[in-house]
Amino acid sequence: MNIGFERPLFVLAALIAIPGLFFVLRFFKPVFSLRLPLGPPGGASFTPPVNLGFLTKFLRALELAGVVLLCIAAAGPRFVFTETVWLNRGADILFVMDVSPSMSALDMDGGSRFDTARTLLRQFSGKRPQDAIGLIAFGQDAAILTPLTTDRASLYHRMDTLAIGEMGDATAIGTSLALAGFHIGRSEAPRRAVVLITDGENNAGSIHPETAAAMLAEMGVSLWVIGVGSSGMVPFSYVDPATGVLRTGMYDSHFDPETLERIALSAQGFWIHAPTAEAFAGAFSRLDQGEMVIRRSGSVRREEPFHAIFIIAALAVLWGTRFVRRRVLGAIL
Repeated sequence: MNIGFERPLFVLAALIAIPGLFFVLRFFKPVFSLRLPLGPPGGASFTPPVNLGFLTKFLRALELAGVVLLCIAAAGPRFVFTETVWLNRGADILFVMDVSPSMSALDMDGGSRFDTARTLLRQFSGKRPQDAIGLIAFGQDAAILTPLTTDRASLYHRMDTLAIGEMGDATAIGTSLALAGFHIGRSEAPRRAVVLITDGENNAGSIHPETAAAMLAEMGVSLWVIGVGSSGMVPFSYVDPATGVLRTGMYDSHFDPETLERIALSAQGFWIHAPTAEAFAGAFSRLDQGEMVIRRSGSVRREEPFHAIFIIAALAVLWGTRFVRRRVLGAIL
């Protein structure tokens, strides 16, 4: 965002010509002046309650400020915005994120699998403003939280409010993939992808994961399966959304890479194991390269005038000085 002026010569007048004129006039004294003492003859001279010399200069400075503000308003100030416009459509990428309690396991360099996934998803979407990105969360149930959109603010807000255990304690991978297919199947984007992020095995829902994955392949949708986490005893910590109780302890992680890999192969997709935070970040880098769309963009210039604020300020200043002269000082200054 920049600030511009439609008639910049008025700015020059406001900043140079008018103050310079007031400065020059200070050296011109009246040819004839008459001193009239206020008070009775021979008595004590009149002493004003305020410093009239200072008050005179102050009121003149305010009048000068009012004239300067009017000149700036006449210059036509405006905010100038340059916006990027995409000339072609990007990819449609729908993330399917596991939010079952096991995703609170703290084996991502001290962070949880869930928080690391949210951070990487935010970074990924921030680098691809042209793409429409959506979010499905699943546990025992599955729901689309953000439909495919380029509105990053709504995506980030829903990501930030998403909580572990919000969709129940189980893992319905097949149901979530079928839901993803239902939403992305109508897309006409040049590239379409579903990204499954999970650490568990399918143990809920009536749809088999491999059946749902094969359906995605039939629709021409790429499937990426990112298996996050490690096997063995790992610490976990999360707040139960139903009770508000903090739950902590050790979790025996039964990570099953073979099953997740078969799901990816059923859709002729991609399988990535991410046992560490570094490997998890590498998975998103592969996704970024694998679902690349050539981007063409242009720029649009938009202007918003804001001269009204200078007019209001100038009128307030000029009316205030006149009020002080006429009503308070009785027009003696």
